Order: sequence, then structure tokens, then C-alpha cells
Amino acid sequence: MVLGHGSSSSSNCNHDDEPSPQRAQPLPNRYENQKRRDWNTFSQYLRSHRPPLPLALCSGAHVLEFLRYLDQFGKTKVHTHACPYFGIPNPPAPCPCPLRQAWGSLDALVGRLRAAYEENGGRPENNPFGARAVRLYLREVRDYQAKARGVSYEKKRKRPPPKQKQLGITSLSSTSSN
Repeated sequence: MVLGHGSSSSSNCNHDDEPSPQRAQPLPNRYENQKRRDWNTFSQYLRSHRPPLPLALCSGAHVLEFLRYLDQFGKTKVHTHACPYFGIPNPPAPCPCPLRQAWGSLDALVGRLRAAYEENGGRPENNPFGARAVRLYLREVRDYQAKARGVSYEKKRKRPPPKQKQLGITSLSSTSSN
């Protein structure tokens, strides 16, 4: 059974090797929808820039300006150096520190916008979302937020699964030695 052809009466010939318009464009997933919304937000930001900024003239500095603009809508409490809870993972009481965009959210946003830039006609070598200044900014935000929380961001390493699971051996041998 071939999916996508249904009971359409518009074509009587069966061309399984030619993609139909319905199969060529799968429904966008959550990532694609978020990427489209992010791109629309960034495009609106460029249009409302004074003077309006064409995409071809957008630089890493403009991306940083956009990220700092978005910071005001953040929901993550980031303690300042002057806060008595700076560096404490779970503060015992509320404080007046600002709400900011979380580093992970900014990092994911830049990744989506970097992909969307190229999908919307931008050249990879001119991609402002991959600029060195943007990478440095994200690193600074990550490091500062880690210090403010008192928890470091560890780079996740891919570890192979334990050999017991790979071989299908139960944990009887480890419990019998006790």
C-alpha cells in the first residue's frame, strides 16, 4: 500500500517513483515550527530596526543586539555579584535579581536561527549566527550563569553502555559476592 495517493481522481497513472506534492512536504515537527517562529521574530526585529536592516547586512553585532533584547523576556533568575545568594544553587528566600534568558535557551535559539538563515537564502560563510562574537557571548552567559547558580555546566560525554547490558548478563554475579 502506497501512502499519499488515497482515492484521488485527478491522476489515473501510478507513479510511485515520483514524489507527490503531499509527500514532498511532510508536516513540520515541533523543531521546524519553533525554528519558523524564531525566524519570524528575528525578521520582525530586523524590520523594526532603525533604520530597517536587510538580512544581507546583518552581522554578529546585530545578532548580539537581538539576544540582549530578548533577555528582558527571560524567566530564569540570575543572581548578580552583589546578591547574597550569588553562587548558591537553591536560595532560601526570594531576591530582587533580574530574570534573564537561560543559557540553554539562547544556545538552542542561535542553533535554530543559524539553520534558518541558510534555509532562507543566506550563505553559510556569511552566517551571522555562527560569528565568533556570538559564540563568545554564549560562552560568557553560560559561565556567568553557572557561577551565579553555584553549579557548573559539564560537557556531557557519550559513554558506552555498561558491558553487562551489552552482553545481556544479569547482575547476579555482583550480588552473589556480598
